[in-house]
Amino acid sequence: MIQNFDHLLKEVIKSPKKTVAVVSADDLDTLAVVAEAEEKGMAGFVLVGDEEKIHTITREHALKIGARIIHQPDHRLAAETAVRLVREGQADALMKGMLHSSVFLKAVLNKEQGLNAGKHVTQISVMEKEAGGLMMITDCAISIAPDLKGKAEILQNAVDLAHRLGIQRPRVAVLAPVEVVNPDIQDTVDAAALSKMAQRGQIKGCVVDGPLAFDNAVSKEAAQAKGIESEVAGDADIILVPDLGVGNALTKAITYIAKKTVVAATVGASAPLVFTSRTESRQGKLLTIALAVYGAESE
Repeated sequence: MIQNFDHLLKEVIKSPKKTVAVVSADDLDTLAVVAEAEEKGMAGFVLVGDEEKIHTITREHALKIGARIIHQPDHRLAAETAVRLVREGQADALMKGMLHSSVFLKAVLNKEQGLNAGKHVTQISVMEKEAGGLMMITDCAISIAPDLKGKAEILQNAVDLAHRLGIQRPRVAVLAPVEVVNPDIQDTVDAAALSKMAQRGQIKGCVVDGPLAFDNAVSKEAAQAKGIESEVAGDADIILVPDLGVGNALTKAITYIAKKTVVAATVGASAPLVFTSRTESRQGKLLTIALAVYGAESE
């Protein structure tokens, strides 16, 4: 089981190298991350973008990059080209460079020529637990207001990632404002339904409990104080949030107030995606590549 981000990086570096296709790579931040990932031996890369700009940036900033370059300055065509490389087996993962997210996702989700696996594509925020191991919060960037079916799909995506990271039976806390089922609060009803679905085998490979408030999901003391007896409470591996607003705010609070490293994993496509925010740190982007490459290695 992956214990922390340093452990993840070590496992990726010693594993057979996977190839990442980068869309619209003609950007300093993107190329700097690629150069560092190559130097560390994390992965190989294929850069799709404006070849002249790529050469200019690498020369002016003394970046050493050994990646193959495919000249395609148009963002839409660059995305389609990189997706085709992955689909044809010339690359194992897809990375977003300097282009609009909508253009990137449109190429990924194209039903005929994309990486659409017929599943919900979701984003998972991954962070280290204080006692060791990794914890996930989902969905924090893509799914706006999922219904019960959508929540089940989001949950299963996170469970599948947890399995790839070595968590054999992840504990899932379904988040709600209170710990009891209240018919006037739909999130509590959905949480109870998801718990029962897991018991009945409709959601596989995990143990699910909810509704749980955030404190009860991550703190044994808080759970005990409220008399909650649960295999999940206080030690969740996965936290399923009710909607995008909660997930986005929670992740940013953990990042900017608690000052914890939070890494994004985008799952549900037929290949791992490196899909980071423009404000993501270089270390965060490297760890996102590591998650994608490790996912590709373990599938």
